[in-house]
Amino acid sequence: MVSDGGLVRVDSEFATLRTVVVAQSQVRAPDEVAAIGHPPPVSESARGEILSIAGKDFGEVFPREQAAWEAERENLAAVLRRYGVEVLRPRLLTDAEKAAGGSTGYANFFVRDPWFTVGDHVIEGVLQFPHRRHEVLTSRELLMERVMPSAAAYVALPSPAILEAGGEKNGAGPFLEGGDVLVLGKHVFVGESGMATNTAGREWLAKYLRPHGFKVTVVSMPPHVLHLDCALGLVREGLIITCPDRLPAGLPEPLQDWEHIEVTEDEAAAMATNGLPIDSSTYIIDPEFERVGSALQARGITVEYLDFAVSRSFGGAFRCSTQPLNRTN
Repeated sequence: MVSDGGLVRVDSEFATLRTVVVAQSQVRAPDEVAAIGHPPPVSESARGEILSIAGKDFGEVFPREQAAWEAERENLAAVLRRYGVEVLRPRLLTDAEKAAGGSTGYANFFVRDPWFTVGDHVIEGVLQFPHRRHEVLTSRELLMERVMPSAAAYVALPSPAILEAGGEKNGAGPFLEGGDVLVLGKHVFVGESGMATNTAGREWLAKYLRPHGFKVTVVSMPPHVLHLDCALGLVREGLIITCPDRLPAGLPEPLQDWEHIEVTEDEAAAMATNGLPIDSSTYIIDPEFERVGSALQARGITVEYLDFAVSRSFGGAFRCSTQPLNRTN
């Protein structure tokens, strides 16, 4: 695999990964976790940890776990480089950016969500959780360096409405998060559960992409599901990993005839659908999901197992921790 750092384009979820951004590992919970509008979409053990560090940086309170978390991302980068993928990293948050979060805290830990690429369009989204609203800033220099000189378009969602005191949830948006956006050529699937992307964000994306020949299809999910990639993963043409319990209306029409490996609600909550294709024949998954890995291997997929327990405890895994800039056929 030869990387072409000058090309910015994503053809599909399983096109050959050539250049990718791998996340950093920084988070500080809000002073009052209940004030973020939704329960944190993490495991019960991690939720307890977050409640215990309200207003504090995770790494300061749990240095050993922080080191393990950082090692997970470094190990992921090493596997990707072994396959010839160019790996880029966002920078760390500055002291000013941390301070700007105020009582809501800050995050720089799942690069999939604050921006994403569809075809040759790079889009900065808007995140629902207030402590993640500045997360895009750590990628901004990287985007200026890579996207601005390229032929790709570079746009941003309108700023979200200001949350009224005592208002419901996290405001009116518009909200649009990369974890909800799955690309399959000119088909773009956008998840909506109410926790992340909302109708206003999805309609903005559909309006923007329509003149460029893309069709945006909404995929409804129950309100406890954070993102579409926590319910559905595209492995290769004709093969998906899916959690039927998290897709009450069924699969979107273009995927209905595809072969699917089903996972349970508990497996999906632990991030069984959130693996990462390196290409259409190679897939990264946590050894926690050896059953899924064996099913992939039985279908001719090379499986790379990588422990991602700390990342998963925060409600994300391999897809959440990466953002492709060049994934082309």
